[in-house]
Amino acid sequence: MTLTAPELLATRTPRAALDAAVAFLRAGRHPDGWWQGELETNVTMDAEDLLLREFLGIRTETETAEAARWIRSRQRADGTWATFQDGPPDLSTTVEAWVALRLAGDDPAAEHMRRAQHYVLAHGGLERTRVFTRIWLALFGLWSWDELPDMPPELIFLPKWFPLNVYDWACWARQTVVPLTVVATLRPSRPLPFGVDELRTGAAPPPPARPWTWAGAFQRLDRVLHAYSRRPLRGLRRLAMRRAAEWVLARQEADGSWGGIQPPWVYSLLALHLLGYPLDHPAVAAGLRGLDRFLVREDTPDGVVRRLEACQSPVWDTCLAVTALLDAGVPADDPDVLAAADWLLAEEVRDVRGDWAVRRPDIPTGGWAFEFDNDGYPDTDDSAEVVLALRRVAHPDPARLRAAVDRGVAWTVGMQSSDGGWGAFDADNTRELITKLPFCDFGAVIDPPSADVTAHVVEMMAAEGLAGTDACRRGVDWLLAAQEPDGSWFGRWGANHVYGTGGVVPALVAAGVSPTAPSIRRAVAWLERHQNDDGGWGEDLRSYDDPAWIGKGASTPSQTAWALLALLAAGERDSAATARGVRYLVDTQLPDGSWEETLYTGTGFPGAFYIRYHLYRMVFPVSALGRYVHGEGTR
Repeated sequence: MTLTAPELLATRTPRAALDAAVAFLRAGRHPDGWWQGELETNVTMDAEDLLLREFLGIRTETETAEAARWIRSRQRADGTWATFQDGPPDLSTTVEAWVALRLAGDDPAAEHMRRAQHYVLAHGGLERTRVFTRIWLALFGLWSWDELPDMPPELIFLPKWFPLNVYDWACWARQTVVPLTVVATLRPSRPLPFGVDELRTGAAPPPPARPWTWAGAFQRLDRVLHAYSRRPLRGLRRLAMRRAAEWVLARQEADGSWGGIQPPWVYSLLALHLLGYPLDHPAVAAGLRGLDRFLVREDTPDGVVRRLEACQSPVWDTCLAVTALLDAGVPADDPDVLAAADWLLAEEVRDVRGDWAVRRPDIPTGGWAFEFDNDGYPDTDDSAEVVLALRRVAHPDPARLRAAVDRGVAWTVGMQSSDGGWGAFDADNTRELITKLPFCDFGAVIDPPSADVTAHVVEMMAAEGLAGTDACRRGVDWLLAAQEPDGSWFGRWGANHVYGTGGVVPALVAAGVSPTAPSIRRAVAWLERHQNDDGGWGEDLRSYDDPAWIGKGASTPSQTAWALLALLAAGERDSAATARGVRYLVDTQLPDGSWEETLYTGTGFPGAFYIRYHLYRMVFPVSALGRYVHGEGTR
């Protein structure tokens, strides 16, 4: 017998669950006003951190032992490591973990090391690892620099209009590539007391692609660049190295990081070190100190483990927490809300004009970044969500708050790409030619508009009364055109179609699209088809590579909340699907008011790098339950 929505919830208390969750969320606020959940990724962060410290000569036995315990704890029964929990084995991650454990003194004949070795050899060995892994091996003489793509520092001279210039790369990629051109030019080799022959298959490299393909053309260009690097124009090369160093130094953040994320951070430190900057140089010393703030230490039965966050998300976590509290009915002048609002106001980017200004030189500075100190790279996603949170706060200084909101709206709207959508960090960062380079075998290297980011900006504009503007209408048109044939939307920064759909539906409805419109009905039908038997929603991260996984996976609190936010916005508050989703959240809530979520639901690079946001298990369910309890569909 199929139960009706009222019957499904007759014995449940969504309000009680909401109240308990709000209390738990409140308790997590830092005294300075912000929230920050751990941002968990995979053990390549920890392996590369040990390798960096070994290369710089600063690795200690204590930190090595702590990191090794963490790396071992993430190894699976088959001897491999994955890029997300319960995901498929990843060759490069397994190789880097194996090398890090060898650095920690693990015997290659030990059972756990032999199991890893067996997998690596069975799946192509070192010869089939990604370029970044082989760069780390080359730093220690374990791979030949001649067998890596050449990255000449003269890249820094390419004008902004010329293909493959540094501003064609996404912000995270350009800040990685520029220092890597220095490292690859200097070709360092600092031998380790062990080798990696156990992981080699001896297989020959695959034959080059046909010359009339992009891959083949760039492979042949790479040969030319290698030949040039053997006999470069010395004056030009010296100038390029100096210009690259200046470019890197100019982009160091106040906390010592580069971009607030691990890849450009470690490669910038390596480049400066190789150029002769001593460890006590202010830039290098600040960079090393900053890494310490990204370390998480935890007591376990086996001893202290140490892991490195790839980045941190305090602005993102805080604005989502404020929105969740307000959705839950917390007063707009509540002390927790006001403390968070004051902290967010202080985090506004006011003075720094970052690389975003290359493509948009005429728009005023404004907006918010993801990190504590990432002023060089505010992003449209954070900025939109911060505006959506702040505009609802009853601040004692409304003029101050309104001025910040207005600046954030102006900057974010100004970052619209020419096709009507929004990317995260740059406008019109869409030149796909760069993705064909031999270097680009790992993750996203451009930042084109995405449905989730565009939806958040459209929702922000609608909330600010700008739904009728040309910019918002173009954003809506972009979203409608981006809808998948099955009725869902792709999620660039969250897993995956559940995230995209959960963001787009509330945005379209807020912007004036009727809940009865075909696009909304198709989205609702897609969500209903993909609801799990337990009432929740989940989508495995393998959906980025394998369409068979789209909309399929074990239920999680965050993904269930995303689906509920879409259904509520579409007017489905009283539907059976909504009732079952709410029931899932109520029934899976822990006694302390929180939810358990061990699966990864965040995305760094689709198909390559994934994130477990530890606060997602709270902020999104609180918002969904809050809007359900209070009968609201959108912000």
